[in-house]
Amino acid sequence: MSPTRQSAEADPGAAHLEEVAPSRRPLADRERIDWHWHDVNQLISPGRGVLRVSTPHGQWVVPPHRSVWLPAGVPHAQQAHGPSELRCLVFPAGTNPLRLTSPAVLAVTPLLREIIAHLTGPDAPAGRPARTLEQAALDQLVHAPELPLGLPQPEDPRLRDVAALLTADPADDRSLAELGRAVGAAERTLSRLFRRDLGLGFPQWRTQLRLQHALVLLAEGRSVTATAAACGFRSPSAFIEAFRHAFGTTPGRHQQA
Repeated sequence: MSPTRQSAEADPGAAHLEEVAPSRRPLADRERIDWHWHDVNQLISPGRGVLRVSTPHGQWVVPPHRSVWLPAGVPHAQQAHGPSELRCLVFPAGTNPLRLTSPAVLAVTPLLREIIAHLTGPDAPAGRPARTLEQAALDQLVHAPELPLGLPQPEDPRLRDVAALLTADPADDRSLAELGRAVGAAERTLSRLFRRDLGLGFPQWRTQLRLQHALVLLAEGRSVTATAAACGFRSPSAFIEAFRHAFGTTPGRHQQA
């Protein structure tokens, strides 16, 4: 059985949708595209707004200068935060310039962003010009750095309980020991599970959660100071530094863009 078929059968509730050409779709705030999968690899990039891309194993919240690479056969759903625009390039399942077998967030260069915009725009080329641009996009992807911006979803019930508490209130500043007492698990056990099952230490996982929540709040028009407080950062300056490190820009510039 092929990896594509195995991935699709892992979520029998996901619909199979045909995707054969680059596409552009406007999305209203909170509009959702339900679970589905494709036979092709996809490069998903918001033209504006923020997109949350969810898979059975994790989720990614991406602004316009980031993209998500989705391998063929991976069930996924999308939701917009703020008025958004979903732009998508498609490639055959065997065309995988980064040899990625799981979803990943990629940095988008200005050139790649322009290529995506042109291929998905109202005056998109066809035939040889389109193939030339698609090859240029692949050339850009070969060198696109993979960014550690995903939020792995826990399967262990103890980790799920901790994740539920922090998802409900990202500003919750309880230590792992305090959270462990709330869910009935030892701090050492939880720390080991975070690293073994999610590949991240607890502080790194919580920071990822807070940054993803921050993107949503900024897209909804919340101020930088209010977003920092709502996400549990100790100060606006600490939030700005963490945001710049993760996304390559400040939250203020991100909002303006």
